Amino acid sequence: MIYGLGMIELGMTLDFGQLVVDNEIAKMVRKVVGGIRVTDETLAVDVIRKVGAGGHFLLEEHTFKHMKNVQSQSQLFDRNPREHWVESGSKDLATRAREQVRYILENHKPEPLPAEVSKQLRQIIETAEVEWEIHKPKVRRRRT
Repeated sequence: MIYGLGMIELGMTLDFGQLVVDNEIAKMVRKVVGGIRVTDETLAVDVIRKVGAGGHFLLEEHTFKHMKNVQSQSQLFDRNPREHWVESGSKDLATRAREQVRYILENHKPEPLPAEVSKQLRQIIETAEVEWEIHKPKVRRRRT
């Protein structure tokens, strides 16, 4: 379970930029935890034999076919050489995160929840509100 995404100040504040960064990290963790499929295709023993000792796999069709599925493809972390980073404006992680937040807020069109799910959520909230009223702490006022 991954929780606390976007939280700062001991969870008292939610920061959208931090949420975007944490989401990217969570995606990478999910990729790793998902493991590596081991099949004849992914083992590529025939390609290993073909390339041989001392060769490289960068120009092999098999490499091109599988590299996007195996490698973590971050949309936020810039893994380019420093020269490319400088030429692209030298944006740090916080700047790129804020830009992504702005883009999401301006462009994302969420699909509405199914009516039954929305109804169940409303019931949960109403039950929680009743429970809170019953059990909320009483504030005592001191006499002066």
